[in-house]
Amino acid sequence: MTPRDFIWTLTLLLTLSAAVVDWRHRRIPNWLTVPGIVAGVTAHTVISGWPGAKMSLEGAGLGLVILLPFVLLRAMGAGDWKLMGAVGAFLGPMLLLFVLLGSVFVGGLMAVVEAVRAGKLKETILNIGVLAQGFAVFGFHANPEISIDNPKSLKVPFGVAVALATIVCCVAAYRVP
Repeated sequence: MTPRDFIWTLTLLLTLSAAVVDWRHRRIPNWLTVPGIVAGVTAHTVISGWPGAKMSLEGAGLGLVILLPFVLLRAMGAGDWKLMGAVGAFLGPMLLLFVLLGSVFVGGLMAVVEAVRAGKLKETILNIGVLAQGFAVFGFHANPEISIDNPKSLKVPFGVAVALATIVCCVAAYRVP
C-alpha cells in the first residue's frame, strides 16, 4: 500500500465512521475526532518527516479556523468542527478545501430537503440571513432562536455530508493521474 493509499484509507475510515455515528446520534464524539487529528499528524510525520507534519498541521489548522465562527455562533456543533480539523490533518490544506466545499454543498442540499420536508424553508432562509448579518458585523454571539441548542431547529448530520464529499474527492484524486 502506498502512502497515498494509506492516507486516503484512514480518511475514508474516519469520515465514514463519523457519518454513521452522526446519522444515529446527531453528534460526532471526541473519541473519534481528537484521535483522528493525532493520527493524521502522526501518519504524515512518519511518512514525510517535518514537511509532512507541517502540511498536516496546516490542514488541521485551516479546517478549524474556517469553521470556528460557525461554532461560536452555535450554527455548527463542535464535533463537526473537529471532524474537519481531522480531515485537514489527513489531507492537508489544499485537499481539505475541496472536501470542505463539497461538504458545504452536500450539507446545503440536505438542509434544503429537510427544510422543505418540515415546511420551514422560508424560516430557514431568514435564519441564514441572520447568520450572514452576524458575520458582516462581526457579531459572533449565538442567537438562541437559530442555535443548534434550540430543540425546534432543524439539524442535518454534517458528518454524512463530509463522508460523501470525501468519497467524491477520493475518487477524483485517483482519476487524475
